[in-house]
Amino acid sequence: MEPNPDALHPIPGVKRTVFLKNIIRNPNILVGDFTYYDDPDDIHNFEKNVLYHFDFIGDKLIIGKFCQIATGVKFIMNGGNHPLGGFSSFPFIIFQHAWPEVPFVPNRKKDTVIGNDVWIGYDATILPGITIGDGAIIGSKAVVTRDVAPYEIVGGNPAEVIRKRFDDETIDFLQRLQWWDWPIEKIRTHVLAIMQGDRKVLDKLMKSGRKAHQQSRLSPDSN
Repeated sequence: MEPNPDALHPIPGVKRTVFLKNIIRNPNILVGDFTYYDDPDDIHNFEKNVLYHFDFIGDKLIIGKFCQIATGVKFIMNGGNHPLGGFSSFPFIIFQHAWPEVPFVPNRKKDTVIGNDVWIGYDATILPGITIGDGAIIGSKAVVTRDVAPYEIVGGNPAEVIRKRFDDETIDFLQRLQWWDWPIEKIRTHVLAIMQGDRKVLDKLMKSGRKAHQQSRLSPDSN
């Protein structure tokens, strides 16, 4: 059976796990191929757990490829923020119909961006405007209040760095490798090297890919 990112369920017959992009209805939630969500009660709970995601604010939740999202994960979007610059945190702007003298200025922060191959553990909460880098791991029940760098493991409330998954040189290598962007057939061919962390094989692949790219640029047909 070929890997199919357009299938509803990644495991035939297992209804609690879903390739997320295939059930998302909100155009401001963007999800990459093979990212899955697991929920024993209802797979449609995912969108219910993207909280305060109001159309009039327009912020986006962007999730990369091959992410793994556990039951109960919540994303708090920018609509959950209240003004803190004055003497009241009451959101007069939202209730403008009753307070017409208050100008409407959306309290918009950055989009929430989740990289590729990110694992978000059970019941974790991601606050508005957070960026989580490729390969990061978010511990169960963590509350993520600031950006997480690629391949960091974080946990707690507020989430703190527990450790890096790899040394800096390996993290740099993986950021350049970007295996999640390979064609599916290439991933299938080399999936064991990815799973086992076979640096020798992956180094060779990256060098051969770089060489092929250079040759294509030198080809007369490429002009």
